[in-house]
Amino acid sequence: MTPAAVAPPPRPLIGPDELRAAVARLGAELSRAYPMGVLLIGVLKGSVPFLADLIRAIDTDVAVDFLAISAYTEGTGRVRIVKDLEGDIWDRDVVLVEDIVDTGLTATYVLGELRRRGPRSVEVCTLLDKAVRRLVPVSIRFVGFEIGDEFVVGYGMDFGERFRNLECIMAADVHALRADPNAYFDALYTR
Repeated sequence: MTPAAVAPPPRPLIGPDELRAAVARLGAELSRAYPMGVLLIGVLKGSVPFLADLIRAIDTDVAVDFLAISAYTEGTGRVRIVKDLEGDIWDRDVVLVEDIVDTGLTATYVLGELRRRGPRSVEVCTLLDKAVRRLVPVSIRFVGFEIGDEFVVGYGMDFGERFRNLECIMAADVHALRADPNAYFDALYTR
């Protein structure tokens, strides 16, 4: 019997100080772009920590709404809205807030749905832009960080609902997590 493979340790990618600086920068950019106010639409669940910090960094009127998207249907790349907005976005300036944009499939779908509802404008603000994996073009006006083709957890991003509450973003081995969803538990939570 061979010993089980040891998961490579998670690697810090973006620390708390860098996250705070990026959120402050994005808040200032949004404040300048929308001096009369803006509606931020957070995509549940991953955007929540980022969105919570972002609204405190904006010094103009901010309204917030949420929607939730289903996971991809295996083999199709299709998603659907499972929790819709509570308010009307007609003739409003809207910014879709994402934790990460990679293939662009989800963002493209959501943007299409939002545009059909008649907002004055729709832009995207993402904490992480993983353009190296882009399958469809997406215009992203507000970007926190560009990252490579790495699987990440923390600051809202998860694996099987784990690791969302980390105050930093870690690069993790997705294969190790698929084999054992708790592979990084001790490394990330034991102090």
